[in-house]
Amino acid sequence: MLPLLNIVAYALFVLSMGYYFITNLQWYSYKLNRVLFHHTKTWWHFVYFLVPYAIYEVISNTSPYGFVVVIIYLVLLFTWYRGLDKPLVFTGRVKRFFAALVLFALFMAVAFKSYVVVIPLFGAYFVSVFIEKMLFNGFKVKAEKKIESMKELKVVGITASYGKTSIKNYIEHLLKAKYKIYATPRSVNTLGGVMKDVNDDLPSDTEVYVVEMGARGEGDIAEISTFVNPHYVVVGKIGPAHIEYFKTMENIRNTKMEILQTERLKEAWIHESAMVKPEKNIHTFGTKENLDIHSGLPAPEFIVEAVEATLDATSFTLQGVRYSANILGAFNAMNLAAAVLVAKELGLNDEQIQTQLSTLEPVAHRLQRIDAGGKVILDDSFNGNIDGMMASFDLASTYEGRKVVITPGLVEVDDALNVQVAKRANEVFDVVVVTGDLNYAIFKEYVDADKLVKLVSKAEMESMLVEQTMPGDLILFANDAPSFV
Repeated sequence: MLPLLNIVAYALFVLSMGYYFITNLQWYSYKLNRVLFHHTKTWWHFVYFLVPYAIYEVISNTSPYGFVVVIIYLVLLFTWYRGLDKPLVFTGRVKRFFAALVLFALFMAVAFKSYVVVIPLFGAYFVSVFIEKMLFNGFKVKAEKKIESMKELKVVGITASYGKTSIKNYIEHLLKAKYKIYATPRSVNTLGGVMKDVNDDLPSDTEVYVVEMGARGEGDIAEISTFVNPHYVVVGKIGPAHIEYFKTMENIRNTKMEILQTERLKEAWIHESAMVKPEKNIHTFGTKENLDIHSGLPAPEFIVEAVEATLDATSFTLQGVRYSANILGAFNAMNLAAAVLVAKELGLNDEQIQTQLSTLEPVAHRLQRIDAGGKVILDDSFNGNIDGMMASFDLASTYEGRKVVITPGLVEVDDALNVQVAKRANEVFDVVVVTGDLNYAIFKEYVDADKLVKLVSKAEMESMLVEQTMPGDLILFANDAPSFV
């Protein structure tokens, strides 16, 4: 009986450890080095992987009671799973990983009478990587042929540290007044995501394809840009987002500028933060206020002026024309201006542009205003950069009533930026709710104790809102970090 029980326990242990392993890989775009060296909760690896594995190895090799360890581990892992707000999605890649994991485990058990765990896990990982690379190359060739076959297609490429999804959506909305337009959905911005989008969803009659490009390392933007070869390029605000991966601002700037690696560039608009000199078809945009006289660079060619941001709209002046949209946040003036520049280049006049701006809806979860239960809710949960967060705090400060902020702080940035966030939050808000442990110590140091509330898990959100808020309050959701952060 015990031998059979231990065989079943071995199978369950391998599968459950595989579940932990592949879930973490999926969170970090299947990059093993990111799971190992950039995970924000590395202690999870000890509690849910290394320690249970070591105990199982010792017990199963010295006694017939290894199944007891497995039972305890399954309970532990289930508790971990229940606390996740982003559980594993069983994609084709994940299913292939588990199929390989089962085959490796069976092979080790039958051929070698060995119930090892690590060999099946890493064997499945490397086989999965090999299979995905072969499939990836096939999908890429198919997508390239599709793009090449669309002879009249114009491609607009967009990247930035902050605001690239917003710029993409604004451009899409403006250009649909004149063109059959399609944009990469949601926050799809990796080479694999863009390839899948081209193969599965890009309509064959599309006239303008707007492509968002993201990066977590050098070369990421170059891969996407050389793949879609944009005719028009926008580089928005560049800042210290993902500085943990890039190490320096210079690396971030260089990576964003990889978007210019296209064989058919007609025009590009680059935000002043990239610190580039204008060329024949490369233009700069920004503000007079941010001009650094010591940089040796000329003023931006296109200057965004007279920005006015309220809880109802954002207005600005560009090339002597006043534009307004029902979009919140002063920082969005720059994103809207970039969209206006592209629209003008592609033939829209000022009247068409303003008509489209008047019907522009806010991007979901990016300073989206919701009035409910007598409360003003500003949902900025998808905005995780210092400029955007400070702008949302400034906007909240214009509200005359009681103000509450709910935030984990910033992720993948230096502590100094979270110190800025905490200090400003203390100045503006009556209640500061910090979600999770990541930046709580910083907020505890810089926020008044009578204002500070800690939210251990999102499961407590509803009861916290009942206890801490009331009709007439403004509630700002500033950034939202998943539970693995």
